[in-house]
Amino acid sequence: MIERSERFMAEVRKHITFHGRVQGVGFRYTAKYLARSLRLSGWVKNEWDGTVSLEIQGREALIQKLLIGLNNNQFISIEWMDTEEISLEQESGFQVR
Repeated sequence: MIERSERFMAEVRKHITFHGRVQGVGFRYTAKYLARSLRLSGWVKNEWDGTVSLEIQGREALIQKLLIGLNNNQFISIEWMDTEEISLEQESGFQVR
């Protein structure tokens, strides 16, 4: 049980690709608002194939809150996510690209 709580407190960085109705529905600006309100860093951008890419860095529990917030948006419909944990970066803030 200690390992799980330590994992939720440790800072991580994830690259997530979202599939579904995720472009043209305010996804990037919702992600920006949630990330900034949770003090997470990273970026989000639309891809040519209709997906949205997100790199997000912060505590695992806060990243989960961001994902829940995106899923609770009435216009966004996430069908699935491809998630990869990547190396931490030195950055501050969250940007829409």
